[in-house]
Amino acid sequence: MSRPGIDRVFERRLAALLNGGEPQRLQGGYKGVEKESLRVLPSGSLAHTPHPAALGSALTNEHITTDYSEALIELVTPAFTHSWELLQYLLDLHQFVYRHLGDELLWATSMPCAIESDAEIPLAQYGSSHIGRMKTVYRNGLGLRYGRMMQAISGVHFNYSFPPPFWEAWAAARGATGHGQPFVSACYFDLLRNYRRYGWLVLYLFGVSPVVCKSFLRGRRFGLDDFSEGTAFAPHATSLRMSDVGYRNRNQAGLSVSVNTLEEYVHDLTRAITTPFPPYEALGVEVNGEWRQLNANVLQIENEYYSFIRPKRVARSGERPTKALRRAGVEYVEVRALDVSAFDPVGVNQNKLRFLEAFLALCLMKDSAPIASAEQGTLDENHVTVARRGREQGLALWREGRSVPMREWARELLDGMTGICEVLDQGDPARPYSQAPKIEDVTLTPSARLLTELTAGESFFDLALRMSATHKAYFLDLYPPNEERLREFSREARESLAAQQSIETADRGTFEEYLARYFAD
Repeated sequence: MSRPGIDRVFERRLAALLNGGEPQRLQGGYKGVEKESLRVLPSGSLAHTPHPAALGSALTNEHITTDYSEALIELVTPAFTHSWELLQYLLDLHQFVYRHLGDELLWATSMPCAIESDAEIPLAQYGSSHIGRMKTVYRNGLGLRYGRMMQAISGVHFNYSFPPPFWEAWAAARGATGHGQPFVSACYFDLLRNYRRYGWLVLYLFGVSPVVCKSFLRGRRFGLDDFSEGTAFAPHATSLRMSDVGYRNRNQAGLSVSVNTLEEYVHDLTRAITTPFPPYEALGVEVNGEWRQLNANVLQIENEYYSFIRPKRVARSGERPTKALRRAGVEYVEVRALDVSAFDPVGVNQNKLRFLEAFLALCLMKDSAPIASAEQGTLDENHVTVARRGREQGLALWREGRSVPMREWARELLDGMTGICEVLDQGDPARPYSQAPKIEDVTLTPSARLLTELTAGESFFDLALRMSATHKAYFLDLYPPNEERLREFSREARESLAAQQSIETADRGTFEEYLARYFAD
């Protein structure tokens, strides 16, 4: 008789991989990070200055851009095979940015503060080209649909692709006849389904937004308690950012996008970006010559669909994400669940990145049955439950129609990662992947640590502002700086400004014609 919680299918697959002679093929996956931060004044209020020209063009600079707002800087690393290289690059990016911010700071947490209204949040600007204008109109539409305050939330996105040699070994372990792109895409969708099942564990272990500024709530309660005069919280929360309080598009509650197959995923997203939605039609698209949104459909473009994790493929110029996926399959996945950590100057650390790498391997290797629509609702509920109440004693989640203790399930998942971590640690005596995070003591979680910091009497605003200033001093004082890389960033900034100008000069036709071409099948 098998012991409860033992996944025999997963054990056989892992054993086949380990016995295949080259288990180290799992090592060397490609890792990248996108980290968002609001620019704020020394007072903590939102900066209203333009994106600094010394950082280049937000439209064409691959590594320093903006997200929703002109004040929301996004730093993008290339893909690296070692997380330490990735974090060094991210550190260098921060050091470069801080040399050009004057007295401004990068806000150290995901949840914003000291923003009283949507009108205070400036839309990102990308110049006069058709594509630049499209990006700004899209953001205006997001603000009309969901409110600009929600779009001011920051996060850390982890991009990951398995190393190419892994797929041949994994196909052999699975008994598959080939390891080409159709096999690779199908395996990534195995991962996506299981991340929907198990991704709540990431919120428990790494969520660091159990509190919010009351200015963010704008008079709404969301069932939160008062922590102090300017701070609200949920006593056992891990990530209010990932709950109904934060970056959850409540308007999308009825939108279902399948991750059972690549074909279903593309079909569902395509339907959403081509189906009119009466409440958005009422907002208007082009009114008196002013573009309010790109269209009045359920989604303006694919990226509007909110998800904890996305399948991705680097798109060609002017190519929609779904077209890129249909053309060449899944290239990597984007995990969007990490809060910006006030305790890490660059917002994330190696332990989190290593854990995510091993966790994604677990999600790919475990059996991954199709998700029925009824199960998807339960999976969403589990994520919100952990985001809101993850540190609650005795918390239970729904699993295959029955209630199970969250920590028991978490232990099972961490146990399943043991063999994967051993493979990833091969050749490294420090065994960094095997330093598994602890789940038994909730006081060790980042969300608990943040609340402990606040019990000294600080408001969330005061703590975030203090940490923002501390991080700025750290980057400005860091010595010796990587002068060669800083020169590289300066060169990229200059080249990106020239590239934006070239795009604007080369534009032909009207904006309406450009959009028609973009959305054409």
